[in-house]
This record gives sequence, C-alpha cells and structure tokens, in this order.
Amino acid sequence: MAQTGSSFEIYNSFRFMVSIEGLNVAAFTECSLPNLQVETEEIKEGGQNTYTHKLPVRINAGSITLRSGISRNDELLKWYLQVLKGDMKNATRTVSIIIFDSMASVIATWTFYRAYPIKWGGPALKADDSAFAIEELEFTHHGFEVA
Repeated sequence: MAQTGSSFEIYNSFRFMVSIEGLNVAAFTECSLPNLQVETEEIKEGGQNTYTHKLPVRINAGSITLRSGISRNDELLKWYLQVLKGDMKNATRTVSIIIFDSMASVIATWTFYRAYPIKWGGPALKADDSAFAIEELEFTHHGFEVA
C-alpha cells in the first residue's frame, strides 16, 4: 500500500527495448505484454448450496505481441521460419522486454523463457525503403519472470 503524501513519478509514455538472446535485432513501437489468468476448477460440495469451491488448476500466461517494427536484417523472419520448418529445438529463445522511465532508468524487465514466434505479420512493401519492416510478431513462451 502506498504511503500517504509520498511522491511518485507518473510515466506519461513508456519506453521499451526488446532483446532476443541478448541481441537487439529490431525496434518496435508497440508491445502487448501477456494477459495472466489462473484457470480454476469448480467443485460442488454436497449439502453446500450457497457457493461452489473454485480451486486453482494452472496459470495461463498469454502470448506477447510486438507491432510496427523495423530491422536492418531478416533475423526475426529466419527465427519464424525455423518454427515453420518444425525445428523447435533450435527455435526457442530467451526474450526480454525492458521498460525504461523518462531518464532511461530500468523500471521493469520481463524475461520470457523458451519463447518462439507463433504469428508473423508482413509489412506493406515500399520501393524506397532499405529497412526490413515487421507489421506484427507474436510469440509464446514456457515461463517468465519479472524483475
């Protein structure tokens, strides 16, 4: 609980960086972090008619979506193509989303383990642009931590 009268900074715009296996291979303007949900199982107890028990079963951590990206190489597309070819052993990566404040200090780091892309949205092509654009990249993971 916040202390009464204490000051805090309100972040009027988030700044973030995406790092895949420690490499910064692209810049994105949007990042949707996953929705976290605890799945439950309902247990109806005989003689108890006022409520049902809801017991936790598993955590469902959704996917991460990066939008409006640009890169100078095709490393992210190659990563996605590994998944399409079924090379899952080599396709999983550690992905970090690092969020900064206005003074470039780290606010939080979300690290996703054994992540791999599940959706690729291609760009609108432009004849005068030498950069490799990425409209959307969605990936899933098998565990995460927030620091």
